[in-house]
Amino acid sequence: MQVVGSSHSSDETCESRWSEGEDISFVSFEETLGTLEALLQVENEEKEIWELSSTHKRLQTLIHHVNRDSLKEEHLRQEGDKAPGVDGVTKADYSRNLDANIDDLLLRMKSFSYRPKPARRTYIPKPGGKTRPLGIPSYEDKLVQGVMAKVLNGVYEPRFMDCSYGFRPNRSCHDVIRDINSTIYRQPIGWVVEADIKGYFDNIDHSWLMKFLEHDIQDKNFLRYIVRFLKAGIMDDGQYLDSESGSPQGGLISPILANVYLHYVLDIWFEKVVKPRMRGKAYLYRYADDFLALFENEDDARKYYEALPKRLGKFNLEVAQEKTRLIPFGRGSDSKETFDFLGFTHINGKDRKGHYRVVHRTSKKKLSAKQQAMKQWLRLNMHSPVSDILEGLNRRLVGHYRYYGVSGNSKSLSKYKDYCIMALFKVLRRRGQKRRINWKTYNRILNAYGIAMPRIYVDIWH
Repeated sequence: MQVVGSSHSSDETCESRWSEGEDISFVSFEETLGTLEALLQVENEEKEIWELSSTHKRLQTLIHHVNRDSLKEEHLRQEGDKAPGVDGVTKADYSRNLDANIDDLLLRMKSFSYRPKPARRTYIPKPGGKTRPLGIPSYEDKLVQGVMAKVLNGVYEPRFMDCSYGFRPNRSCHDVIRDINSTIYRQPIGWVVEADIKGYFDNIDHSWLMKFLEHDIQDKNFLRYIVRFLKAGIMDDGQYLDSESGSPQGGLISPILANVYLHYVLDIWFEKVVKPRMRGKAYLYRYADDFLALFENEDDARKYYEALPKRLGKFNLEVAQEKTRLIPFGRGSDSKETFDFLGFTHINGKDRKGHYRVVHRTSKKKLSAKQQAMKQWLRLNMHSPVSDILEGLNRRLVGHYRYYGVSGNSKSLSKYKDYCIMALFKVLRRRGQKRRINWKTYNRILNAYGIAMPRIYVDIWH
C-alpha cells in the first residue's frame, strides 16, 4: 500500500491537527458534526452486533462493518507516537490524505487484493534477562485489525463466560483478584490448581481457531481476512518468518482471538465437563492465558490437575510444568503454601481481629523486576533536571500504587517507595562531580518537589 501524499493538510482530521499542535478553532461546524455522526454510527453498529449475537447462533454479513466510518474512528483512536510497522508508515503519514487512503484500502478489500503485511518483530525485556516478542503491524493493518476486533468483541461478549476477565470491556485484573478473594473467603475452598500455558500466543492452532470462529460466524469474507492476518508472517531483523501457528502479541486482533481459543478449549470444558463430574464446588478464573482453579475437595482438584495437560494437548497446547501446581489453600487448610497470580502472592492470613483473611502481596518476582526497571530508568535520566526526574518518578510511583495498591498490601508499597527514594539518592550523588549531595540536601529536595506516598486504591475485601 502506498500512502497518498499531500503537501497540504486540508484532509487531516481534527484529532491529527490537535496532535501536531495546530490551532483547531477554525474547524467548521459541518466537519465537527460529521465526525460526531460517524462515531455515533459506529457505536450503533457495535450495539447491533451485540444484540444479534445474543439471539442468533451464527452471524452473517459482518465484513460490511469494516467501512469508511469505522476505519476513520479507529484512525482517531490510534496514538501518534507508536512505533511503525515494516512499511514505516506512521499515523501522521496516513493522515495527510486520510480519505483517499481509506478509499484505496476499501477498494482493495472489496476486490480481495488487500493482503496484510508481516508484523515487525521487536523484543521487550522480562525479569531474569529474558525477552518477550511483540509483533507490530503496519499502520493500515492496525486500522483493519482494530475494526475487526471490535466486531469480534460484539460477537463474543454475549457468549463469553463469567470466568474470563482479560481483554474484555468493564473487566480488570482487580476484578478477578477481588472475585478470587471473595470465593476463597466465602466458599469451602481447600485446594488450588495454578497453571500456565507454555508459549500460548505462539502456539495457537490456526485450524482449531478457525473451527471455533466458524461455529459462531458464517461470513466467509470476514473469516477470510482473519486467516490472512494469521498467515501474514513475521519480519524479524530483516528475515521473513512464516506464521503457521500462533497470533503475535502486539496485534490489535490477537487478544480477542486468544480469548476465543481458550473460551472453547478451557472455559466451556470446565463448565460443561469438569464441574458436573466434581463431588464438591469448583471455580475457574482466567485472565488471558493466566488461569487458576479452586476446589472444595482434594480428589476433584487432582482429577482436574491430571486431565488438564490432556485437554490442552488435544489443541496443541502444553502446560508449563514448572509453573503448574496443586496446593492446599483456603480457610480450613491451615496451609502455609502460597500461589502467585497476576503479580500478587496470595497467602492464607488473618486480619487484626484474628479472623481468616486472604492476604495479597506484591510478588517478590514482580517487586524485584519493578525495582530493576526503576533503577535503569533513573540511570538513563540521571542528567535530566531534578524537577523532571521527580516528576517522572512520581508518575511511575502512582502507576505502581494504582495497580498494586490493594487491601492489605501497604507494606509492599512502602518497600517499593523506600527503594525508589534510595535509588534516586544514589543517582543524584553519582552525578555530583566536585560536591556530592548529602542526606540533608536530598531531604530538602524531596520536601520541595514532593514524593508520591503509598495509597490503597482498590478495596478487594468488601
